[in-house]
Amino acid sequence: MAASAQVLTEELQIFGLDWEEAVPERLVELCVLYGQSEEGMVSELVAFCTSTCKMSITSETLGAFEHEFLSKRLSKGRARQGPSRDSEHAGARDIVSIQELIEVEEEESLLNAYTTPSKGSQKRAITTPETPLTKRTVTTRSPHQLLSPSSFSPSATPSQKYNSRNNQGEVVASFGSVQGVSWSGKGGAGNISLKVLGYPEPLTGSYKSMFQKLPDIREVLICKIEELGSELKEHYKIEAFTPLLVPAQVVVMEGTNTTGRKLVATKLYEGVPLPFYQPSEEDEDLEQSMVLVACGPYTTSDTITYEPLLDLISIINRDRPDVCILLGPFLDAKHEQVENCLLTSPFEDVFKQCLRTIIEGTRSSGSHLVFVPSLRDVHHEPVYPQPPFSYSELSQEDKKRVQFVSEPCSLSINGVIFGLTSTDLLFHMGAEEISSSSGTSDRFSRILKHILTQRSYYPLYPPQEDTAIDYESFYTYAQLPVTPDVFMVPSELRYFVKDVLGCVCVNPGRLTKGQVGGTYGRLYLRRPPVDGEGRRGPCVAAQVVRI
Repeated sequence: MAASAQVLTEELQIFGLDWEEAVPERLVELCVLYGQSEEGMVSELVAFCTSTCKMSITSETLGAFEHEFLSKRLSKGRARQGPSRDSEHAGARDIVSIQELIEVEEEESLLNAYTTPSKGSQKRAITTPETPLTKRTVTTRSPHQLLSPSSFSPSATPSQKYNSRNNQGEVVASFGSVQGVSWSGKGGAGNISLKVLGYPEPLTGSYKSMFQKLPDIREVLICKIEELGSELKEHYKIEAFTPLLVPAQVVVMEGTNTTGRKLVATKLYEGVPLPFYQPSEEDEDLEQSMVLVACGPYTTSDTITYEPLLDLISIINRDRPDVCILLGPFLDAKHEQVENCLLTSPFEDVFKQCLRTIIEGTRSSGSHLVFVPSLRDVHHEPVYPQPPFSYSELSQEDKKRVQFVSEPCSLSINGVIFGLTSTDLLFHMGAEEISSSSGTSDRFSRILKHILTQRSYYPLYPPQEDTAIDYESFYTYAQLPVTPDVFMVPSELRYFVKDVLGCVCVNPGRLTKGQVGGTYGRLYLRRPPVDGEGRRGPCVAAQVVRI
């Protein structure tokens, strides 16, 4: 049935939009060409105008509407369904589908022109329900084919600043014996044991939040003060003390109060760190392993193309690290296109596509993958401690090498304990710190020492204003079970690798910094032999490298 310009005009009037005089007639042509009713066509047009913030409909608007929506979505859906038998305009509607077939043939011919005879044809594999894609075919897909940024945003153009960088692979920070080290692992061929430690238990799933009361928060803080106070009392042989509720750091002070109004401190007893994990006999004999660590965002701020992520996947496939620790955000809540609501796909779909790209794109390397969420992941629960990602689409093969952990998390890699957090602790605590210059001059070391001696992944109260903490779960899931051998503290602040109280603390930086490339970290682990010289850390070498 032919579309009517009058009906289209009436439909447009319902939504109160302004339009040019030629718009209804043009919409009649689009209805015939794409087989849409007047109501359906106007509904799609209004949705398009709303998403692109266009308040009036012009010829240019209709051109963009046809190019960005109709020709890409409706024609593809109709091509999958097949031609309609009872349509009298089937020939007209199939023009776009025929044009797509012509473009596909031209693309295949161009690819074949650049291949050698030994490689054969580059034509795509033909699949039917009777002959589906084999697992081998799926695993050989390029990460570029797995990720389709154009489906996320209408303006998914590559970042010029990122692509114009000339310092790829530059080492910007080093630790340990890195002379002559060949940075490569064994991928899936190595003997890797991953285990999450908890104190008293690890966080493995979602929980109810936003139900805490002020007395409950007070109870948690008092329990923490009493625990740390008892440890200080025992360590420094103090006979008795009076606990006080203070904003953050728990210390013991000696002093006098002659007037009853003011305590004059004469001595300060700071906290002491927890002992290190004692490896089992099985851990003692484990061979050297390589760990790669990267922290999001994984795309630059001016586009949603995930170019840095694709470059990181290439590095993983090249170096084949034994374990890759990837910290969020994977879809950053602070990204320009997220904040301005410019994405055309749901946040969850973009994240799943990103996750699928990482898992399938690194399958050939065999590396174990550990995913840590972030409070800036726009699709995930924004409460601290943060439960692990839920992803039910893992194949049986991938379940053996992919692990989702909470934020924060204590992870044992062959008996080497990693403290993992994606929250910017250095920035949060640095903004609240008051320090005298007579103490440790290194600001980062001072803050890290404070974290380790307070035995908590977030020893700051009150928290930073955009950090929502559930204190009952915080007391259960965000305490340090032991002093980690390696502590990952990614931050917006400058990258570094430092030894603090025997713990190797690494800020690998973020994979992107605005519109430019950032950094990632890599480490070599080897359990040293036990001798009489005292403890030696298992991290033998570490570097921070530009992407």
